[in-house]
Amino acid sequence: MFEKLEWSEKRFEELAMLMSDPKTLGNPAEFSKYAKEHSELSKIIEIYRQYKKATKELGENKTILSDEKDEELKELAKDEIERLNSAIVEIEKNLKLLLLPMDPNDEKNILVEIRAGAGGEEAALFASELFRMYSRYAEGKKWKVEVMSSSLTGIGGVKEVIALIEGKNVYSQLKYESGVHRVQRIPSTEGGGRIHTSTVTVAVLPEAEEVDIQINPDEVKVDVFRSSGPGGQSVNTTDSAVRVTHIPTGMVVTCQDEKSQHKNKAKAMKILRARLLDRMRKEQQAERSQQRKSQVGTGDRSEKIRTYNFPQDRITDHRIGLTLHNLDKILDGEIDGIIDELITYYQTQALKESFVGENENAQ
Repeated sequence: MFEKLEWSEKRFEELAMLMSDPKTLGNPAEFSKYAKEHSELSKIIEIYRQYKKATKELGENKTILSDEKDEELKELAKDEIERLNSAIVEIEKNLKLLLLPMDPNDEKNILVEIRAGAGGEEAALFASELFRMYSRYAEGKKWKVEVMSSSLTGIGGVKEVIALIEGKNVYSQLKYESGVHRVQRIPSTEGGGRIHTSTVTVAVLPEAEEVDIQINPDEVKVDVFRSSGPGGQSVNTTDSAVRVTHIPTGMVVTCQDEKSQHKNKAKAMKILRARLLDRMRKEQQAERSQQRKSQVGTGDRSEKIRTYNFPQDRITDHRIGLTLHNLDKILDGEIDGIIDELITYYQTQALKESFVGENENAQ
């Protein structure tokens, strides 16, 4: 670990020199590349320098404790050694987290797909509430939300909604939201006061650019048709809706929200690229899982991850055993507490995995 930190510090200093070089200053593209790398290293170098300062002070206090005759100074040194030992443990933990391999998708925008599952109209209504929750959360982060495709029900629910969320590090914040979200409440249509259980599935896919996934045009079938709304009524009078089928995988994407056929096709292709990238990522994870016999934080969308219990004003995330009692605020987009706990949990799991890997390599 410390060899890597030493190298990182030398590289950090080298980048600072390169950025001040007149040749670099005259080349905006090169300067931008160096500045990005310098910025990425700055946090870990800051923590590493804290570590070096603390270990130096620890050594100085140990010298005082062994060589000093003044008992009062020795007592002060003892207290300082205790404080520094605790600080160093915490700094080392932060350094290990910062040295974990970064998910290459963390900085990407996302496509979030929300679908009503079991529970009919009640599931569709809750799907709409979840979409609002994520939209309000995104609004608080100054992210942009654009609906790519939607299928509405007659009373305000959604059978399916696919939205693009654009902003800084969106995937890193929302990637653990994939899975089955379960709601328990008394539907407005329930006369007997019985609690119903419904489900909604959420899939969070990193946005895939054309450089990430190249699709052969010969492997794509495009059909156009007239768009329709709830109940099957015609929405547009032209064939603007688009259905894209990826022949090798059988994936089908339909977009009809835009009045322009070209816009619907562009959105459909964006969704298809994201799904193909997600498929490729899951295949790679499965391969690694077989090799390591375990897999951390996959965000499998078939997994029941959370329950929203309205009668008890309770929300429970089953993966981390977190229970909160502020359902109204959470559904209003205040999910930072859940997001932060999930990130901490999966970082800790990744640290454990890295230790297992180091021990296996040492053996």
